[in-house]
Amino acid sequence: MSKKRIVIVGSGPGGYVAAIRAAQLGAEVTVIEKDVIGGTCLNYGCIPTKTLLASAELFNAVNDAKAFGIYVGEVRADLQKIMERKGKVIQGLGDGIRKTFEKRKVRFINGTGTVISPTRIRVASVSGVEEVDASTVIIATGSNPATLPFVDVEKPAVLTSTDVLELDKLPQTILIIGGGAIGLEFACFFNALGTKVTVVEVMDYILPGGDKRISKQMTQNLKKKGVKILVKTGVEAVLSYGDEDVTCLLSNGEEITTEKILVSVGRIANSKGLGLEDVGVALDERQNIIVNDSMETSVAGIYAVGDVAGGILLAHVASAEGIIAVENALGNPTKMDYSVIPTCVYTFPEVASVGQTTDEARASAREIKTGWFPFSACGKAAAIGQAIGSVQLVVEAGSEKILGGHIIGPHATELIHEIALAIRWGITAEELSATIHAHPTLSESLMETAHSVYKQAIHIL
Repeated sequence: MSKKRIVIVGSGPGGYVAAIRAAQLGAEVTVIEKDVIGGTCLNYGCIPTKTLLASAELFNAVNDAKAFGIYVGEVRADLQKIMERKGKVIQGLGDGIRKTFEKRKVRFINGTGTVISPTRIRVASVSGVEEVDASTVIIATGSNPATLPFVDVEKPAVLTSTDVLELDKLPQTILIIGGGAIGLEFACFFNALGTKVTVVEVMDYILPGGDKRISKQMTQNLKKKGVKILVKTGVEAVLSYGDEDVTCLLSNGEEITTEKILVSVGRIANSKGLGLEDVGVALDERQNIIVNDSMETSVAGIYAVGDVAGGILLAHVASAEGIIAVENALGNPTKMDYSVIPTCVYTFPEVASVGQTTDEARASAREIKTGWFPFSACGKAAAIGQAIGSVQLVVEAGSEKILGGHIIGPHATELIHEIALAIRWGITAEELSATIHAHPTLSESLMETAHSVYKQAIHIL
């Protein structure tokens, strides 16, 4: 029997993971990418931003070295060198994907793909135009930064999250429009390197949709570092674009002039120009591709994964969806489960959440208990000089199952997975509290939080 031929349009974390899994399962795989291998995550999102933040974090650490009894000379940040390092990290990881493709015999075409039928893709590249046959098509074209209709993104003073990655000079002042994950990560980056930062968020609190207590702690921490936070505030208009600045009118009536503005108001699916409408693939009102829980579109044999399918716009979700799509395409029925998805924000300090917030749990008419433990009572956090933040648990009364967990503090994005495992496999707060954790570690704060559900935390009153 001939091999299944899977053609994937897009090579981001949805596309390249799908390609590798399909090759592992014996399919003949072709990946089409119009831009750079690795997609947005590797080239314009997750990896470059975390690389920049790593430089900013080290800069902070060196500046704080005196508190540890370490004395250094002049400390300065070289943005050009920071950007060069970012480029090397991207190049190395991109080469890793290419080598994996070669080892797995995945064909990679650098060109623009157009779906002309459920079994055929037209590809335009520097080599010309060709058509590729497919048993299954997976669309994984990702998304682009959303913009505001009254902001001219062509002006040099206006940045998107992509533009920031190519800056050659640090601005003295910046207005960040949007207090979500991306906006706050860049707020921390610029603030650490000396830029005066203002963040405006139209919702009632920053990191909207997340835990309000965590948001309050983050707001206090950013303000302490000199970041100006304005909630329930948006940008009404751009009043003027100068050669070296831009002036905006805020919804509170304030006029603010900064060297740069960063528009960080979400992302838009890359679903246009793929020929989807011509073959009958249904889109929603936001131009996201509509899929079922098997990741299949309205047209049999065509799947969509990642940002282009809407839903939760996270790289690890795209990867999971890519695997689900391949499993179904190759005859292994399986459904995507979104019930336990960790979300991580790489601010200073980090924020991570999984499962339900207290408000969400109460809204579902559940009787709940909560646990809370501050890193100020954690020996390891004190030892490393990062005793800021806390851990929270949301627990269902009676069953004692953990419904949600929320962390702000050191290495929150690593610690959150213990809570994710607990939720995924129905581990109770009592069982978590009875699990011996090594001392001194940051992770024992999770054990203490579970103890606190029953008013039995050891290191807090």
